[in-house]
Amino acid sequence: MQGYIINLNKVKDEDLIVTIVSRDSLDTLYRFYGARHGTINIGFKIDYEKEPSGKSNISRLKDVMHIGFKWINDYKLLRLWQDFLTLFHKHLKDAEELGDFYFELIDNASREWNKQNPKRVAIESYVKLLEHEGRLHSELNCFLCSQNIKEEEISLIRAYLPTHKACSHTLSINKKALVELFVHKSSLFLSDKEVDRLWFVLLEGL
Repeated sequence: MQGYIINLNKVKDEDLIVTIVSRDSLDTLYRFYGARHGTINIGFKIDYEKEPSGKSNISRLKDVMHIGFKWINDYKLLRLWQDFLTLFHKHLKDAEELGDFYFELIDNASREWNKQNPKRVAIESYVKLLEHEGRLHSELNCFLCSQNIKEEEISLIRAYLPTHKACSHTLSINKKALVELFVHKSSLFLSDKEVDRLWFVLLEGL
């Protein structure tokens, strides 16, 4: 099976607890340390098998093969990718049922990551996630004062909740560009400055 590593925890003797988003599930597996094992890291896409363990409730990660990206050796792209993938662990760690949405979202993002500003890919992916989870506030009412936002500039707080600039005192986003993002999942009309702002909001958590 295939999946994306979203978390690594070192345990005794350099063994690892590995959390993986696969097409069907969220897997938390034990990987024994050994010289024959290839390096794995957060953000890597891997092909792997699960082996039940009789000694604990956690299965063993085995037969791991790294599925590389064309851009894997670009440090800047990889760093941003790892920052993005790390967010999924805290968001999904208590999920009981996952379905294939999150795997497909990450998989699609990985294919687009080097074709444009990766922050734009992450932002567009996040809006799709918010819509999937029923958390996308596209009606543009201020989250803090509940009034409709009539101004041409809108501020966003965590989870891309819209607010009046005067209510949250944060960097504002052009209203038309934000509507394009929310409706068509496109960051085309966002400036690079606005993209950086939305990226930092995204890093606060999914």
